[in-house]
Amino acid sequence: MSTELGVRPLWASVPRDLAARFRPAVGALTRDMITEIQESVPAYARPLDGSFGAIMTAAVEQSVLRVLDMIGTGSALEDSWGDLFRQLGRAEFRAGRNLDSLQTAYRIGGRVAWRHVAAWAEANHLPVPLFSVLAEGIFAYVEEISSQSVAGYTQAQAQSTQVLDRHRKRLVETLLTDPSVTRSGLSRLAALARWPVPKRVAVVALDPMPDDLEAPRPAPHDDVLADLDGDTPCLIVADPKRHMRRLESELDGRVACVGPAVALSAAATSLSLARRAVSLVRRGIIPAEPVVWCQDHLPTLWLFADEFLLSEVLARNLAPMAGLTAKQQDRIATTMLTWLHSTGGAPDIAERLGIHPQTVRYRMRQVDKLFGAQLRDPHARLELEIALRARQMLTPTTASA
Repeated sequence: MSTELGVRPLWASVPRDLAARFRPAVGALTRDMITEIQESVPAYARPLDGSFGAIMTAAVEQSVLRVLDMIGTGSALEDSWGDLFRQLGRAEFRAGRNLDSLQTAYRIGGRVAWRHVAAWAEANHLPVPLFSVLAEGIFAYVEEISSQSVAGYTQAQAQSTQVLDRHRKRLVETLLTDPSVTRSGLSRLAALARWPVPKRVAVVALDPMPDDLEAPRPAPHDDVLADLDGDTPCLIVADPKRHMRRLESELDGRVACVGPAVALSAAATSLSLARRAVSLVRRGIIPAEPVVWCQDHLPTLWLFADEFLLSEVLARNLAPMAGLTAKQQDRIATTMLTWLHSTGGAPDIAERLGIHPQTVRYRMRQVDKLFGAQLRDPHARLELEIALRARQMLTPTTASA
């Protein structure tokens, strides 16, 4: 419940004629309030000229006059009565201050007001019971105008956050979709987004979460740009190792793939590789870890850059195995890839596969019969190894040796 509902009955119970009788004392009261506020609150210890003096003087005078308007009346205050105090709260936010100074000023103003009112009431021989009503009314009013200023401050803070978020989202969009943006244009956007412009960035792609799950969201950081909405959430960081140490715990197990560090103009390329890594993690081709570094999987990312071409390489180079059963294909492919990686003979291959050397010799006779000249051509062997490695990644549950 607003304290205004408690303030109004208090002042309504005070005889109406006291408002007119007290008005001549308003000037001295406001001067003393301003003096004590300036002496006690460093933020307001400034000459009373220009807009600052006008605002401060108007605020103090209006705070007193609006109390006088409530004396002896049961009517509600106008809806706009708190605008001034909400405006003061907004002004404090725009000045980069918290509300401590303003609320201290309100408390000082309340104490000065009570001193003046008590002295005036005593001089005018007001009934003692009225003293307590006046004191309670003053301090309830201070509480009310403080709450109005808090509301204004909070509103300005929310509006500022929304504006900043829009600037940061626009900066993310520009970095990822407009490589032709000039350095000066980027600097202007970065200044609005309060983002220090680095020389290089890495883009971190996050695994999208199902619609029915609440995705962990990293806390906002001034030096990290984020676009966490939509199907392809990402972060833009300048120092990926440092930032990921900090962000990993905030992701709460959500997979993050870190693209390579690149020039600002190539941020879209870093994002493309990071998103490809996310896709390959989801397919089981790249092992799932809380943080996946693209630089550790460059051959795999290259291999799967164009999957149509990859399928053509597989089809052409592994065609000789087409007549075999799936189990035979697995065994021949595993033996052949181990042979291509080995510098030893059948005993070395057998040890790697956990089978008998004679089994290796039998299989290699099959390999020679199927692939023949391909095994003796260095270029063909390279292509064959690429095809076998890709096949192994695409079918990680191949049969045992």
